[in-house]
Amino acid sequence: MIVNGFQGKSWTATCVCGRVLLEAGGKPIVSAACYCASCQSAGRQLEALPGAPPLLEADGGTSVVLFRRDRVRCVRGHDLLAEHRLEPSSKTRRVVATWCNSAMFLDFTKGHWLTLYKERIPADDRPPLEMRAHSGRFMWRLLSSWAAMGFRTPEIDYVSGKIDG
Repeated sequence: MIVNGFQGKSWTATCVCGRVLLEAGGKPIVSAACYCASCQSAGRQLEALPGAPPLLEADGGTSVVLFRRDRVRCVRGHDLLAEHRLEPSSKTRRVVATWCNSAMFLDFTKGHWLTLYKERIPADDRPPLEMRAHSGRFMWRLLSSWAAMGFRTPEIDYVSGKIDG
């Protein structure tokens, strides 16, 4: 499969109702769990949206899979994607499929990666947990993938709406 010009394994992520489909190509940067206050707060807010599926794990963590930005694309439903920021000036936005209020991904807008919520990937295709976010190994993987991209930070142009959580 070729995604954004990259040949390799293809990963899909869908919202609960199936109207939004993302596709990622190649090996993920890392599969991790995040326990930061920001992810926990945003998780609670997004789970409170009408009909929203769970986002936080029972232990309060958020399971995620990080991919290079240039290897992720929105196949369908881009018009249903809206962002949520904890603060208007926040550089981190969580993107939700508004039809069913499924949290799809986290976008650190200054970063070179896109963080897909693991629950959006089909259960039989989810990579196993490798580490907790923000460890030295985690940061090394991010830096290595950015170097492989020529230190570029591609724009994500398929999110246009905003939601209030």
